[in-house]
Amino acid sequence: MTQAPATPRRALRRHDREIVALALPALGSLIAEPLFVMVDSAMVGHLGTSPLAGLSVASSLLTTAVSVFVFLAYATTAAVSRRVGAADLPAAIRQGMDGIWLAVLLGVLVIAAVLPTAPLIVGLLGASPTATPFAVTYLRISALGIPAMLVVLAATGVLRGLQNTRTPLYVAIGGFSANAVLNLCLVYGAGLGIAGSAWGTVIAQCAMAAVYLSVVVRGARRHGASLRPDVSGIRACARAGVPLLVRTLSLRAVLVIATSVAARLGDVDVAAHQVVLTLWSLLAFALDAIAIAGQAIIGRYLGAGDPEGARAACRRMVQWGLLAGVVLGLLVVLARPLFIPVFTSDPAVRNALFLALLVVAVVQPVAGVVFILDGVLMGAGDGRYLAWAMIVTLAVFAPVALAVPSLGGGLTALWGAMGLMMVTRMVTLWLRSRSGRWLVTGATR
Repeated sequence: MTQAPATPRRALRRHDREIVALALPALGSLIAEPLFVMVDSAMVGHLGTSPLAGLSVASSLLTTAVSVFVFLAYATTAAVSRRVGAADLPAAIRQGMDGIWLAVLLGVLVIAAVLPTAPLIVGLLGASPTATPFAVTYLRISALGIPAMLVVLAATGVLRGLQNTRTPLYVAIGGFSANAVLNLCLVYGAGLGIAGSAWGTVIAQCAMAAVYLSVVVRGARRHGASLRPDVSGIRACARAGVPLLVRTLSLRAVLVIATSVAARLGDVDVAAHQVVLTLWSLLAFALDAIAIAGQAIIGRYLGAGDPEGARAACRRMVQWGLLAGVVLGLLVVLARPLFIPVFTSDPAVRNALFLALLVVAVVQPVAGVVFILDGVLMGAGDGRYLAWAMIVTLAVFAPVALAVPSLGGGLTALWGAMGLMMVTRMVTLWLRSRSGRWLVTGATR
């Protein structure tokens, strides 16, 4: 007997189950990652002001590296999920191994660049003479863990592409816990100070990479996929990652410009800006979790040759993003009187925060749509368009933001420019989603 086609309501419920099943574990792993830096900060903070300042400089460099190389996760997720949709698991895992080998290669190159130039890099960031030795020590030791960190990114992409976001959650929790114990033992127990904190993080990252590799290797052996490096496959992964790298660098430029403008507005505004930016990043985790689900689901539909299924899933995820944005915006408005006093007692900073956070709240529904469409197009492998769209967005944002100090309006005007940036992103992504040009089916794009 032929199975009856799913009703619209049943199809929506199926999409909802898939989104929740992938997004919730993804949210957990996203939140666990920044906790590494928080643990290091808590441990090192008790060693004194100079070690903490050195950690701040070095960790900002490492955080930037994570954001720059995040394309290893995004590009791998899209490529692997397409192969999964095409019911070719050996090729999917082989594609994932290419991404992992690329991560190893990039990690070795980063080590070779960072170790001899660490003092120069720290100096360029303006570290004080007392903080510089601590920053250099932490950066040089932590650099040894960068290959493992990049392998974790690529392997996370493999598992997401295989529609598995639970394992990354478990590994992230385990890595965070191990990092906390190792820091306690090495910083205080062994008396290694900031070096102990760095070694604890490196060991935890290597352990996480080992767990990921064991999972991927077992899958490769089960499905008869080769584990050897393939030059053409690695080159293809690199080509797919370049547009996403351009997109990420453009987005980082937006954040750097915003912070630079805030600094020119004065101490009150830059202090308030840091609080707002921290909250903005926290809200982004919730929206990014749904976007990650979008990457995996859309790639699978297109790999299976089902553009209508991909389009329907896109519509449903946009609804989720919009709803999440509305809820987050309302939470920001309602909670402002509660959390502003937690960050500052300065009346001037509180006033700047109050108005800027209102702008952030209003923009959240837009951000919800942006994150989802960004994830959908990543899942479709539409990296080249994402790169151009982000460059256009940067070109719109930069002159408006840079004009804020001369035109007036303070931090509220700056975050109004950030709102304009998000609206520009939404328009460019919406136009692409409406065009249908991203609906390219097949095991490869």
